[in-house]
Amino acid sequence: MGEITASELETRLREGEKLSVIDVREPDEWESGHIKEAVSIPLSVFIERLGELNAFEEPLYMVCRSGNRSGKACDYLAAQGYEVVNVLGGMLSWPGEVATGE
Repeated sequence: MGEITASELETRLREGEKLSVIDVREPDEWESGHIKEAVSIPLSVFIERLGELNAFEEPLYMVCRSGNRSGKACDYLAAQGYEVVNVLGGMLSWPGEVATGE
């Protein structure tokens, strides 16, 4: 399992890299501000929606508010054989623009 800082991720996305960013926060957190390239799969329904991850290129960049919940998701996914990267500091450290709403 890898790690990346929020600012490194922002730079790579801004430079046009196509990365699979999965936001595991709950819907109210997502709507209040998220990375525009991210996809919302809340941790509370993560297991049920696991199959959706097959549509994404690995590695999967996992983000939450601070890096704690995304770290748990990374541990789980790594155990299932996925290539994952935890975004350290989460949205609290995100230096870029955020999209709001659904």
